[in-house]
Amino acid sequence: MNLYETDIALWSKQQADALRRRAANEIDYDNLAEEMDDLGSSRENEIESRLENLVLHLLKWKFQPAHRCGSWRSSIIEARFRIARVIKKNPSLKSYPAECLADIYPTARVRAIAETGRDDLPTTCPWTIEQILAYDFLPD
Repeated sequence: MNLYETDIALWSKQQADALRRRAANEIDYDNLAEEMDDLGSSRENEIESRLENLVLHLLKWKFQPAHRCGSWRSSIIEARFRIARVIKKNPSLKSYPAECLADIYPTARVRAIAETGRDDLPTTCPWTIEQILAYDFLPD
């Protein structure tokens, strides 16, 4: 077993050090490439997760108006800010929320059905990505 398989934290520090020193003979190219791919994917996963929770809370807000509360509003605000922060740090992901909306909506819908007990929620997302991400948007 190599260090990558037994202690990725130490491996990462050693690889960073080798890169800074330009020590090409110490670079674990294959595993480093894999970790770089994973780094990009983790940002996409974060957007998907935040967007799913955002849509879940928007569905609950829209279809359970009698149960609206500050924690739902807070969750909506937080998700928007966190998505915006990921995109600010990774501008190439600006279009990613629109790209993944159709994929995350069914899960958000199923979760909303489980939490609300309502099975009449729309089968496709009733809002545009612009509405979903707009800081002042709350569905009636």
